[in-house]
Parts: sequence; structure tokens; C-alpha cells
Amino acid sequence: MSETAGGGWAASSFGALCLRIVNGGTPDTGIAAYWNGETPWITGADFTPSGIGEFRRYVSDAGISSSATSVVKQGNLLVVTRTGVGKLAIAPCDIAISQDITGVYINSAKAETAFFYYLLSRELDELKKLNQGTSINGIVRSDLEKHIVRFPAAKAVQQKIASILTAADTAIEKTEALIAKYQQIKAGLMHDLFTRGVLPNGQLRPPHSEAPELYQETAFGWIPKEWELSGLAEKSRPGTSWIRTGPFGSALKGEHWVEQGYPVITIGALGVGDFIEEGLLYIGSKDAARLSDFQLRAGDVVFSRVADVGRSVVIREEQSGWIMSSNLMRIALSESVARPDYLQMQLSDDFRVKAQIRAKVTGGGREVANSAVLGQLRFAWPSLVEQDQIINLASGILVQLRAEQRKVEKLNRQKLGLMQDLLTGKVQVQIDESEAAYA
Repeated sequence: MSETAGGGWAASSFGALCLRIVNGGTPDTGIAAYWNGETPWITGADFTPSGIGEFRRYVSDAGISSSATSVVKQGNLLVVTRTGVGKLAIAPCDIAISQDITGVYINSAKAETAFFYYLLSRELDELKKLNQGTSINGIVRSDLEKHIVRFPAAKAVQQKIASILTAADTAIEKTEALIAKYQQIKAGLMHDLFTRGVLPNGQLRPPHSEAPELYQETAFGWIPKEWELSGLAEKSRPGTSWIRTGPFGSALKGEHWVEQGYPVITIGALGVGDFIEEGLLYIGSKDAARLSDFQLRAGDVVFSRVADVGRSVVIREEQSGWIMSSNLMRIALSESVARPDYLQMQLSDDFRVKAQIRAKVTGGGREVANSAVLGQLRFAWPSLVEQDQIINLASGILVQLRAEQRKVEKLNRQKLGLMQDLLTGKVQVQIDESEAAYA
């Protein structure tokens, strides 16, 4: 039973709002006749942040009738209650489900499915906590049914809230699609720039297959004749340790962090050739003085030595003096022979450099780079003039890519704010007469 909770909102057990809740199963994978039919069959692995990804498997009618799987009709909720627990989607078509998934049929006379899709996305974490420390790995159906939900009593309000959040999701999906497009363009451009380089007229060199006389064969592969192959030590800044690792041990840990102070760059702050300031942490003046040897200066290239090794950024003038954490390393180049931005792009985007890094840091179960690894890496170095040309040609797509990435971050923050306001009743949604009549 639903009870009025004030402010036009009601409270009810989730099960009371459902027509039925169904479980899934897996047809026998050893019987070919059960598979390759016309009905898509999904597991928790097929869920994406925006719903269901590409269908990988299909079941036949015989597979459906001979197993515990259920076919959830289009438009109903899919909740991952076992492996991958907590993922949600609205069925885009009739879909057979595995035992990882629970199908939920909302009673449309009482509630709006799309609204409860968003509401559950906020509340499933609480349901997951009920079975922590037990042998149950997931959400128990009875817990889902007994879970108390608060919602607008008027279905028209539920629909309005769902439409607002759906519009936010649509904006995010469109921006993410644009990011994917820019990333493809960037990957192709970087491949050409690092294998062919740029002629004085600003055009790419013809590929090796068309003009072999323009190239030389090296241990790195074919590179333009004018380029040299060398390591980082040959390009280092005189009078300084060209590789430096952030402070280890107890030098930086939770007790040192403050709300505002001297910025510390962590792995979380590494973006795509730039910084994401939300990932910064801060230390006080005493700790900053103690760690002054780890301060960075403009032109340093900082990269991750663990977790996605090689992800890197260039320190700008306004970031000079910041401190790096222990999971990062600094490379100090002499800008009279090498451009930091060119090195950063090679570390992040040159498939040959990344292959070297992978070959040298894998093994032993954990990827970790150190000064020995960096000392063994080889890079293809054009002249400074050509390095600048490469940087300029790449910068256009990088600027566009960063702008869209920042945009999607902003949209996600806005969506979280909307969900907090609209799904809790903090902000009331008004329905005008035309909307009410339509609903």
C-alpha cells in the first residue's frame, strides 16, 4: 500500500508498485539448438552506463522454453542483481535474461517506469549494502520488494521528472559520441604525425610505401631520414636529475591533506595533456617546505608510473611549484633540443612508444615504471622546427577533444544535481494544465 508522505509525495514498498518481478537463467550452452535464435540474451556484462550495449548472443524459442530464462518485454526494467550488481537499463526490445538479472514490470497505473529507473539508480547502493559480509553476492529479491521508495503521488510529475533526466542523458550521450569521433580522428592523425612527420610546407610527408627514399630503417621502424633515434637522457635539462619520482612511504598520506593549501598532483589529476583540477589534493605550508625537492617547474613532463603507465601531462607556468605524489614521475627536458609537448604526445599517443612501455612494465602482476624503464625507452626526434609543426597540427583536435570532455564532465555534474533535487522532492516540479491533460 502507498501512503501519502507529504508535499505531494507518497511512500510504498517497491514490490507494491510492480505487477511482477521475474528471474533469469541460461539455456544449456552445450545444446546448439538452444542458441542463435532471434531473441537477444544478455548477462550483467552487457550493460553499459547508458543501457544495454551490443547484443552478443541470441537464444532460440527452444532455448527459452527449456531453461529458467525469462523474456522481459520492451520498456520494462532490467536490474543486475548478481554479477555486476547495481547496473540498470530499460529493455530496448524483448530480451531474454541470465540469472544475473531481474526483470521488473512496473504497474503503469500507479507508476512511471522511467522515473523508477532513475530512482533505483540512486538507491541500489543501499540495497547492495544489506548483504555485505554475508555469503550472498548481490541483491536479494525479497530485499528489493520490501525496499521503501518515496515518489511523487501524481504520475504526471513522475513523467516530467523522467523527461528532464532523460534529456540530460541524451545530452551526455551526444557529447560522448562526439568525443568518440574526435578520439578516432586524433588516433589517425597522431599515427601519421609520428610515422611521417611534417614537411616545411606544413604537409605530411608521403608515406613510406610511396616515397621510400624519404625514410630510414631503424630499430624503431621506418622514420623520416632527418629524424634521430635516441633516449631521454640525451634530451635532459642540464644540471638536474632528468628523472625524479614523487615522495614515498609516509611522506604523503591522508593525515597530510588539507582543504586548501599547496597543490599536489595525483594520478586522479592527469587529464589528456592537461590537468583536471578536481583531482588535485592539498598540503599545508610545513609539508610543502618539507617536500620542496619534489616541486615541479614549467616544462616538466609528469607521467603515471602505475595504473595506465605513460599517461602524462606538461607542467605549465601557472602550475610551477606544485608537488607530485608518489605514483608519478617527472621528466626534465632541455627545451633547446626537445619540446615537452612533443614528448608528452609520444608517451600518450605514439603506438611504438606505448608498445615499449607495455613490454618493459608488464610482468609480476603489476605495471610499474621506474628510472630504469624510462632510460631504456627510445624516441624518434625531428628537429625543433618540425616538433613545433607537429604540436601545432595536433593541438586543434586536442583543444576540441578537451572541450568536449570538460563539457561531458559538466553535464554529468548537472545530472547528479538534478537527480538529487528532483528525486528527493527538494525541488518541486510544476505541471501546467496542457501537460497534465497530455499526461
